[in-house]
Amino acid sequence: MAGAPTPHIAATPEQFAKTVLMPGDPLRSAFIAETFLERAVLVNNVRGVQGYTGTYKGEPVSVMASGMGMPSMGIYSYELFRHFGVENLLRVGSAGALTEQVRLRDLVLAMGACTDSAWANQYHLPGTFAPIADYGLLSACVKTAVELGIPHRVGNVVSTDVFYADAEARMPEETQAAAWGKLGVLAVEMETAALYMNAARLGKRALGMFTVSDHLLTGEGLTVEERQTSFTDMIRLALETAVLL
Repeated sequence: MAGAPTPHIAATPEQFAKTVLMPGDPLRSAFIAETFLERAVLVNNVRGVQGYTGTYKGEPVSVMASGMGMPSMGIYSYELFRHFGVENLLRVGSAGALTEQVRLRDLVLAMGACTDSAWANQYHLPGTFAPIADYGLLSACVKTAVELGIPHRVGNVVSTDVFYADAEARMPEETQAAAWGKLGVLAVEMETAALYMNAARLGKRALGMFTVSDHLLTGEGLTVEERQTSFTDMIRLALETAVLL
């Protein structure tokens, strides 16, 4: 396919499966490949962003990190969609809970992704674009979760550009959480809105899946090690969904 390899992915289109799981953390990418995939081969390691392709239950599946934030997700998802022939991206990430109804380690499936980002400005639309998941991916994932007995919540998340807001100008975190939470937004993360917009623009399919790693209301949080290795229900659900596509 024209344009491959790219400045960020040193591979050929044939080295990627049609479906790719995308954690943010390269170490989680390696963990998924080594723990869940058979015959996993490292196909990319540019800038330490590890990408692997192997099989799960006999079906080809790839996993590659996206890095942090919408610019990073935007680059990697665009290149995979546009230059490597990838059709489906399943983001398997962490998120912070915004309501008391969501608890630490809960699994959230992002039906939509609100955002404070200006990502959509590049499309010069005469209004506001609403980034949403592909319904086929979402419905397949929900059906699989029910069959596997994996508890999950489906709803809106918010993708933010800012991790460290200006301490003097920002709203307190509990106030931010309440503002989004009163509109039913379940969790906050930093990549999915860009992923959904790239997928929409390129005619591809995407779904964001999250394990709650922090709670903005209670202050609870998982350790770095737990984030890398303990999201097994989410990863298993993503892989079981991937083999249906």
